[in-house]
Amino acid sequence: MKRALMIFAALGLLSGAPMAQSAVPEISFNSVDLLRTPSEGPFVGEVGGVGTNSKGQIFVYTRTGHPYATLGDNRTFSRGGSKLFVFDANGKFVREWGQDVYGFNAAFGLRVDPQDNVWTIDVAANQVVKFLPDGSVGLVLGRKPETIGVRPNQPPPGALTPGGLALPPPGGAATPPQAPGGQAQRPPGSGIPGSSFNRPSDVAWDKAGNIYVADGVGNNNRVAKFDKDGRFITNWGSTGTGPGQFRGVKAIAVSATGDVYVADAGNKRIQVFDGDGKFKSEFGNVGTPLTMCMTRGATQYLYVSHAGDNDGMEDAAIYKVALDGKVLGKFGTAGKLMKEFGLANSIDCRNENELLIGEMTNWRVQKVSLK
Repeated sequence: MKRALMIFAALGLLSGAPMAQSAVPEISFNSVDLLRTPSEGPFVGEVGGVGTNSKGQIFVYTRTGHPYATLGDNRTFSRGGSKLFVFDANGKFVREWGQDVYGFNAAFGLRVDPQDNVWTIDVAANQVVKFLPDGSVGLVLGRKPETIGVRPNQPPPGALTPGGLALPPPGGAATPPQAPGGQAQRPPGSGIPGSSFNRPSDVAWDKAGNIYVADGVGNNNRVAKFDKDGRFITNWGSTGTGPGQFRGVKAIAVSATGDVYVADAGNKRIQVFDGDGKFKSEFGNVGTPLTMCMTRGATQYLYVSHAGDNDGMEDAAIYKVALDGKVLGKFGTAGKLMKEFGLANSIDCRNENELLIGEMTNWRVQKVSLK
């Protein structure tokens, strides 16, 4: 019997049949509920995003209720439903930022850049907002859904396209005007390139300050790149399963060398691109990636949150991954107790061995210390 098993294993190797992967090492850790201070500050709801700045301050972008809308104008004005709270390093409430900010509807993510600017990602407002270190608004990317069209991104009727064709007047021929390469120009009301997100999910930056937006969990399935001043540069991606295609662009991170890591949740993988969107590689073995965070040390690592069900209460873990895709270990399980996670939608990993984990279904931020 033993000899038969050895022969079967050898045949499997020769035939190229997949063999079971070695078990992922478990990382020992402790955790505390960082913000459990109701007598000193507000309760948080579903934690869309959490991050820290260089001073140790903690920023939490949280869903606190339903947005409300004002009707009767040329557009529906919707606001509320999310708040941005500031805590000190020990989890004591300090202040609230951005009360009644136009783009606060449904918190989905938060990042703090190397200059201590705080960026909120809102999945209902379709906007990414940059707050300067003093709490003022520094930049807004994206627009809320319009009930009227924004300015068209095309020449006026009668103007010549780069291909030498005249654009038809309003009500004229239905043939679409042509742009370079034979592609039809964008229709009236579509805005400038890159200006409209569909449920954006994350933001990251490279050394030059260029901005990368994961766009997102709607139907765009792309990465949009802007310069440091918010001017659109390029975008890449489409819906699908091939290289450079996505089924839910859930998170994004940029390495010190400028490689762009994109969590492709629907395809259960992370894809790697250069800064211009050229596909380089991909890796899996991290389950369904909900979010990820890249450390800032000399040797960088990814922490990737996985949830295998919609509520994150049956299958969950957080993986530690080398930038070449090698899984180094994992920690945590699904649940509601400490050291368990319920839809860990946000990770802050400024320190490689001390993480902040924001949870949607458990309404909390756990401070995790890895051993």
